[in-house]
Amino acid sequence: MEDTTTLQLVWFILISVLWIGYFILEGFDFGVGMLMKLIGGNKEEKRAILHTIGPIWDGNEVWLIVAGGATFAAFPEWYATLFSGFYIALFGILIALIVRNVGFEMWGKRDTDAWRNGWEWCIALGSLLPALLWGVAWANIIGGTPIEEVSSGNLNSLEFVGNFFDLLSLYALLGGLASLAIFFAHGALFLELRTEGEVREKARGVAVKATPVAAVLAAIFMAWTLIRQDSLEILALVSAVIAVGAFVFAIFNAKENPARAFAGTAAGIAFYFIAQFVDLFPNAMVSSIDSAFDMTLNVASSTNYTLTVMTVVAVLLLPVVLLYQAWTYWVFRHRLSADGFGEVKSPIDLLDKNKREVSSGPDTDQGTGG
Repeated sequence: MEDTTTLQLVWFILISVLWIGYFILEGFDFGVGMLMKLIGGNKEEKRAILHTIGPIWDGNEVWLIVAGGATFAAFPEWYATLFSGFYIALFGILIALIVRNVGFEMWGKRDTDAWRNGWEWCIALGSLLPALLWGVAWANIIGGTPIEEVSSGNLNSLEFVGNFFDLLSLYALLGGLASLAIFFAHGALFLELRTEGEVREKARGVAVKATPVAAVLAAIFMAWTLIRQDSLEILALVSAVIAVGAFVFAIFNAKENPARAFAGTAAGIAFYFIAQFVDLFPNAMVSSIDSAFDMTLNVASSTNYTLTVMTVVAVLLLPVVLLYQAWTYWVFRHRLSADGFGEVKSPIDLLDKNKREVSSGPDTDQGTGG
């Protein structure tokens, strides 16, 4: 078996970064979506909750699109095996994301309780299902799925030979519950950080209770992952310890310092998945049938020329994308409260409201953004 090349390693790391960025950013989107119905007491509070992610949720999902596209271009065999084997689960995630995103757009289009209540359930369930299934999916990727060599004419290839229920092992379900709890706590801290008044108090109460649950489930899953290794990988161990430590740090700061707590869960998510990518390397997919059928990065990779061209494009365009997204977060950085929502129905309305308040003089109420 040939060793992994430098460009293959670079693209494995880059794809890992894209997935981690997606889970950190979309993770709090999922948490906010699950919490909207739970802590939103009235229309104004729910609108404030919704507008904390209103200007940014679609930008956060770009990380998923780029991660999938990069996987397809850099490691087509990985992409083909992953999407064929996990077809039902990924289709469920896609439908949930579509329903959730439509809910964001449609919630305020009609001013009736039945209309809003229906879309609130779409947002909540559309956030819960991906938060659960992404954890199940990655637990299967690192834990192993039924993959073996299949002959087709004169060609032999590694293919998924199981079914949907093969993906629902106890280990995989624990991974799903861990990711669900982590994203739920991450979203509660984001709301505590981005809101004021009653909404913030409710978010704080949820965050204080949710972060310990996330830390415990993450610790159990990380411990099980390390125990399953044939030989202990030190970098995976270090990453797992840092991840659990970051979640514990979030626990002690959730009540008094949401900024530190949110940074803790963000770091925890990063190292939680770093440990999984380290565990996966140098493979793209692991076979539960026989290690001889593990799909290495070398087997899954595109040609060196393709990887070279992709590297040049990434170096030129990735900084532009990052700067634009950072600018978006800066523009919509202010706290929100239910009191700030009268006739405000969109982020643009909020910006206009802020401009009017600033121009009216220093004695007016402080504007909000988002």
